[in-house]
Amino acid sequence: MSKFNDRIFGLVMLVIAVAYYYGATQFPVPFGGSEAVGPETFPKLLAVILAICSLYMIAKPDPDNHWPASRTFVELGIAVVTLIVYALLLEPLGFIVSTTLAVGTLCWRMGARPIKAYLTGLISGVVVFVLFTYGLELPLPLGLLEIN
Repeated sequence: MSKFNDRIFGLVMLVIAVAYYYGATQFPVPFGGSEAVGPETFPKLLAVILAICSLYMIAKPDPDNHWPASRTFVELGIAVVTLIVYALLLEPLGFIVSTTLAVGTLCWRMGARPIKAYLTGLISGVVVFVLFTYGLELPLPLGLLEIN
């Protein structure tokens, strides 16, 4: 039965990978035409990696795998809700604030102290914002931090 668990999970992840890839293809073409590296490149890459890992889990399941305890499912549910709320708040709050909240919440749920968890979220948000906005020239939304 344990091999069956991995195959079910692998199949679910494969469906998510295909949906994620499809979603990435729906991004509008940037002004000035398509580019070699556009906003869809990173999501497509993640979808391909997820699909490969999913196919591996389906083909070579762990022979000694068991479903986790119910507490683990609650924590996974909290993580999923956190990521959905993150996606919804990304534009209105901006990348740095929403990333601080999302990463901080996830770190806290994994056992970090709240101060350290949210500090990690803040540092992560600022570093990724600077890398994407100035290094890759892919601007991320500022939201509440935008100066008018």
